[in-house]
Amino acid sequence: MRNDTHLKRMINKASYYIALVLTLGYLPIIVADATSSVTVYKYIDAQGVIHLTNRPPQSPKQLLYARSYLIYPTQPPAIPKLKTLSPHHHDYTPLIETVAQQAQLPAALLQAVIQVESAYNPTAVSPKGAVGLMQLMPATAKRYGVIDRTDPSTNLNGGARYLRDLLTLFNEDLALALAAYNAGEQAVKKYGNRVPPYQETTRYVNKVRKLYEQLSLIR
Repeated sequence: MRNDTHLKRMINKASYYIALVLTLGYLPIIVADATSSVTVYKYIDAQGVIHLTNRPPQSPKQLLYARSYLIYPTQPPAIPKLKTLSPHHHDYTPLIETVAQQAQLPAALLQAVIQVESAYNPTAVSPKGAVGLMQLMPATAKRYGVIDRTDPSTNLNGGARYLRDLLTLFNEDLALALAAYNAGEQAVKKYGNRVPPYQETTRYVNKVRKLYEQLSLIR
């Protein structure tokens, strides 16, 4: 059976799409306008050899079938647009980048925590008394030397250092570190180093992780 170069490309293209389906569970977005087409011929020659090629046989009597296929240009899946970030997040981007580097944390993680905690409101106050961008409680602020919890720079520094310490404490387990940031490290330890079964904490961990994943895609 003769393998034509163009046919090999077609087979490789088909294999690529199959691999995408098996790996991703979907095909990439396909542009509606076809840019080219190819016709595949199957025939038997005088020696009885079966051919599958894009070249027609010399005699129409040898032809078993001919099929035309459209070849579409493709583009990678679009990155989802984020509609959940506060319009004020750009105001703090340089500060977040600097603090993230100092605390050895991904900037996208800090962005996600700030969005979920305070929606980038430096004067936000929770019903429990947490204040600022990273919603620091009085004890946490004192622990990390934060005097004015409404000051974006010191609040972010304290919160980032606390999150870094929690990641170290729980062996870089992000879910446990976030749970501890929300419910306290003792609550995580109380449940055997697992996310406490509190609805608020579970929802908090899921929201931060999902937003963190989305932000990581566009960085």
